[in-house]
Amino acid sequence: EPLETEFGRKRKINQSTCNKDFSCIKGFCPSFVTVEGGQLKKGRVVSRHDVADAFPAVAEISPPELAAPYGILVNGIGGTGVITIGQIIAVAAHLEGRGVSVLDMSGLAQKGGPVMSHVRLAAQPGALHATRISTGAANLVIGCDLVVSASGEALSKMSQGRTRAAVNATTAPTADFVRNPNWQLPGSDLLHDVREACGADNVAFVPAAELATQLMGDSIAGNMFMLGYCWQKGWVPLARASIERAIELNGVQVEFNLGSFLWGRRAAVDLERVQRIAAPAEVIPIGRHFSRNLDEVIERRVAHLTAYQDAAYAARYKALVDRVRVAEQERAGSSALAETVARNYAKLMAYKDEYEVARLHADPAFLNSIRERFEGDYRLVFHLAPPLWAKQDPLTGEPQKMPYGPWMLAAMKLLAKFKGLRGGALDVFGYTGERRTERALIGEYEQTVESLLKDLGRDNHALALEIAALPEAIRGFGHIKAKSIDEARARRADLLARWPQAASPSARAA
Repeated sequence: EPLETEFGRKRKINQSTCNKDFSCIKGFCPSFVTVEGGQLKKGRVVSRHDVADAFPAVAEISPPELAAPYGILVNGIGGTGVITIGQIIAVAAHLEGRGVSVLDMSGLAQKGGPVMSHVRLAAQPGALHATRISTGAANLVIGCDLVVSASGEALSKMSQGRTRAAVNATTAPTADFVRNPNWQLPGSDLLHDVREACGADNVAFVPAAELATQLMGDSIAGNMFMLGYCWQKGWVPLARASIERAIELNGVQVEFNLGSFLWGRRAAVDLERVQRIAAPAEVIPIGRHFSRNLDEVIERRVAHLTAYQDAAYAARYKALVDRVRVAEQERAGSSALAETVARNYAKLMAYKDEYEVARLHADPAFLNSIRERFEGDYRLVFHLAPPLWAKQDPLTGEPQKMPYGPWMLAAMKLLAKFKGLRGGALDVFGYTGERRTERALIGEYEQTVESLLKDLGRDNHALALEIAALPEAIRGFGHIKAKSIDEARARRADLLARWPQAASPSARAA
């Protein structure tokens, strides 16, 4: 999944929904670590009984009458319990002697794809004559995923004046992110589509998965959270006791699911209060705190480069950024270029080589993060492809990663102490083509920025920004990074070819 940080977009593995096929190990990341044995901690689970003062009691509501067949469309991502929600509703209806039918539509989406469960309820078993919810006939949509809720199939079941919808606003990435690292969820468009289909007054967007993770320690709780939210809103025509009994009869993580259901009810009563209770459960790493201004952007990168190499290296960075900042303010009255250079120059300077991989693993913060997330008897396995002795894939010719046991951590702590050799004559890793290219990129960027400053003005400011931001497109490691470097260099050549005209007096006059 994409993880936005102060230092750019990273990728993370969602431990709650990981299917354990370990295909991620095939990716060419130089610092991939697997945890063998032990188990994932569930975080600070806030029991449904722990907050009696904040929620003395959630008011009971009278479920709506089943005067006519009632259609509930439950949708979400396969493998997260969407179909289970439909089954819970069906069992609860059966316990009340209601008529009920369930049609699960998952296609090939056993895990990770769109899943829909058509649940139809009636006062009497003989009152139902179809299992599928027809066009515009859904009375309630329990949207466990925003993308699926805004799909054509789901929208076709909604209609204004009839359908109410509660949609999980915590977004999950689609398969497009695998192919496109710049993928962005069209969130505002999806929200608009659902509002248009149901009417703005009949839709509630709730950060269910986020709250469920904070409160229950697992995003899987989000679906049951949504059911509780809808019930408390008076949108589910079944008794609370029936739903809770159905959860008990299901026999899977009963206390966990009852707690999730209750937290959803509480959110329906006072969402802000639930968010305040949930907030302490999530500790945001320092890299996730975003800089508020240019001074903070520079300050954090100076500190990072000092830890990466030394104070002199960081001073080299700051000197160029300061020159850009002064020149831009004088000639363009802006600080956008300075911030772009501050972010991209630091990215090039802090390339992840062997010393940096070792330093990051030797940092106590790494082991602390493992201890915070895992428990039990576990061991760390490091998956590495050291350039000096990595085996070559016989088919692709690319380096193959090999597993190394916990002893590698001691070796990394030792290697990290030699970061001062980086780029010097004694840097044995620095003689590889990859490291020489990375060092060359730093010099090329410095020369490019200096050339931009000579003719910088208001008219060519936008082009300067585009040129300075090119390192953003450089991603990956090894052969993957080499390809993105070639593409970035080609793009730079095209943009620089336009620079003389954009910087000329005639271009400014035009």
